[in-house]
Amino acid sequence: MPDVIAYGGDWNPEQWPEETWEQDVALMREAGVNRVSVGIFSWSMLEPVEGVFDFDWFDRVMDLLAANGIQANLATPTASPPPWFSDTYPEALPVDADGRRLYHGSRQGFCPSSPIYREKALRIAEQVATRYRDHPALALWHVHNEYGCHNARCYCDTSAAAFRAWLRARYASLDELNDAWGTAFWSQRYGDWAQILPPRATLSFPNPGQQLDFRRFSSDALVELYVAERDLLKTITPEVPATTNLMAGAHWDMDCWAFAAELDVVSTDHYLVGARAEPHIDLAFAADYARSLNGGRPWLLMEHSTSAVNWQPRNLAKAPGELRRNSLQHLARGADGIMFFQWRASRAGAEKWHSAMLPHAGTNTKIFREVAALGAELAGLSDVVGSTVKADVAILLDHSSVWAQDHPAQPTTDLDPVEEVKRWHAALWRAGVTCDLAHPEGDLTGYRLVLVPALYLVSEAGAANLEGFVRRGGVTLVGPYSGIVDDHDRVRLGGYPGAWRDLLGVTVEEFFPLDGPIRLDSGATGTVWSELAHATGAKVLDTYVTGEPAWTRNEWGDGAAHYLTTRLDDGALAGVVTAVCAEAGVEPAAGAGPGVEVVRRSHADGRSFLFAINHTEADAVVTTRAGDQLTVPARDARIIPD
Repeated sequence: MPDVIAYGGDWNPEQWPEETWEQDVALMREAGVNRVSVGIFSWSMLEPVEGVFDFDWFDRVMDLLAANGIQANLATPTASPPPWFSDTYPEALPVDADGRRLYHGSRQGFCPSSPIYREKALRIAEQVATRYRDHPALALWHVHNEYGCHNARCYCDTSAAAFRAWLRARYASLDELNDAWGTAFWSQRYGDWAQILPPRATLSFPNPGQQLDFRRFSSDALVELYVAERDLLKTITPEVPATTNLMAGAHWDMDCWAFAAELDVVSTDHYLVGARAEPHIDLAFAADYARSLNGGRPWLLMEHSTSAVNWQPRNLAKAPGELRRNSLQHLARGADGIMFFQWRASRAGAEKWHSAMLPHAGTNTKIFREVAALGAELAGLSDVVGSTVKADVAILLDHSSVWAQDHPAQPTTDLDPVEEVKRWHAALWRAGVTCDLAHPEGDLTGYRLVLVPALYLVSEAGAANLEGFVRRGGVTLVGPYSGIVDDHDRVRLGGYPGAWRDLLGVTVEEFFPLDGPIRLDSGATGTVWSELAHATGAKVLDTYVTGEPAWTRNEWGDGAAHYLTTRLDDGALAGVVTAVCAEAGVEPAAGAGPGVEVVRRSHADGRSFLFAINHTEADAVVTTRAGDQLTVPARDARIIPD
């Protein structure tokens, strides 16, 4: 990462007459832009005819950036094959679960398993890398763009063959696969590998093991595409780091943990969802997830919006000052780069109503004034670069568990695992506690508290990992319907929550999904879900009014494990989270009132910075580590050495 905060956005000069380019770069300098992403959707301009390349215009783009001291996240333009590709190779177009072939006309129009797509993608990537390997503007490889955003799963015959190859590598024999998928049910037992297909449209529920493994295979196919391009780039430019933008926290079709392990630096995109009552809390979740994917190290915000997006049912514009607050939230939670989609708002095309740094109305606008002001502010915050965020709490999150619970044949469709993870994260946010996300099999050393809001599926290694964390003195809080199945989506027998019956000191004999609220003795309310549980060693801290355990605590080694058998209302959940934080010795970063976000970034040498972001309509006072009172105006933010 640079020694200054990377600031800028996607620049698409191919959308504009060349006479605007000089104006663009001059305005970039006025706005404090020092980094742009280029070439993302330029394949049809760089290779207008198959095998015929035109780089002259792009040479001028790169030279213009270098002459003005602006670095480039140089993209391989492989996210959007040109029309000649689909016309020449229609067999490489994606097919949905209903068997419909999807045609050219938007973007990502390819099957991830297509060998001809990979061949052509690597060829254009090699051309770009070879031409610009020594260019002074080149700072970072931006490989592809938003992998799997539209083509996360393809069900064509090519994908079917690749899926079978993936399965043969995963399972030692067909008998092992049949056992893992439980194919004795509904007469699904396979007698030959060639009989296995992707989970295409069927008359009833698909096989859960088949669906889960296809989700895993599809994610792996996208990772393989990235690795193929990255490895090629490394042979040509071994010193240039590579990344791709993950959409962490918003896009759940890819295993971000697996992707992040292949990136030199994690980068991600984030866009506010207008339907959420407190979108800034969702932003905090996505930023915490991005930081966690990079092992706590600084990361890059590759895209967010200056104001409205173009793809929601109601595209809400940002209020004055919201652009700055959103950007500083990402910075507070570990980003060393703040970038937008895009630099200049498009005049035509599907994203012409997406906001940009330079809007249709030009420079005499709220957006451009805020963009320039933010650029000047970030230029003065270079001392923050390289600092990190220390969290004492982790929330366990696994994409395989989310995918498994996504199967339609569940006890209820009302218990959404992603929303539960976000809801527990929000409870921490409101308590002023910054947390990480962690894979169930990841290193939990250094955390005081681990939350498990919704981990329906957990492997043996993941189950043992949490047990070891508690045994060594950690505190955990496990939510309902967790630890239920193994990593093939097979029920753990002997009573729920099978993976953690001993750890929690609880056995559950039956689930009782709810169609209305249920009352607890404490006055709390449970919704959506309840369980008929028996304490087999745990202490009961709260019960339903009918007497069955709703909240338990079990001592395990040097630590303690709490369990909830219902989905508590937000207020009651906040109380439980506050209680387990106190038990684990977890304290907020600094004293602040409701709606005020306080996060600290620190350097190894002891220097630290306090970010205080006020999301309320009233001025707020934050108590610093030194005991001083810091006033943060309404809808504003303050950053101070701490």
